[in-house]
Amino acid sequence: MNSKDNAAISQLLGLLEARYALRVLWALRDGHAQTFRLLQDSVGGITPNTLNTRIKQLREAGLVSHGSDGYSLTPVGADLIKRMSDLQAFAAKWAMSSARKK
Repeated sequence: MNSKDNAAISQLLGLLEARYALRVLWALRDGHAQTFRLLQDSVGGITPNTLNTRIKQLREAGLVSHGSDGYSLTPVGADLIKRMSDLQAFAAKWAMSSARKK
């Protein structure tokens, strides 16, 4: 991996590491637009101020858009979530494995 690739990955991970960023993206994964209030409920436990900040960051990054129906993933955001879809299957296996070890 060259330094340009490393910089791009670092930027993306920096964005996704922000508190609730992944949860906001995950809440929008079904493709249906959500109002601010519905998105706040879908994410759970997020304050309006934090949600506003995350939405702004995700919009600036081109991952989330806002239309007349509410917030939704852009095609780039949907591509990211599609690439992360294996995470759900991994998480289920991991949780079962972790539960057996206890």
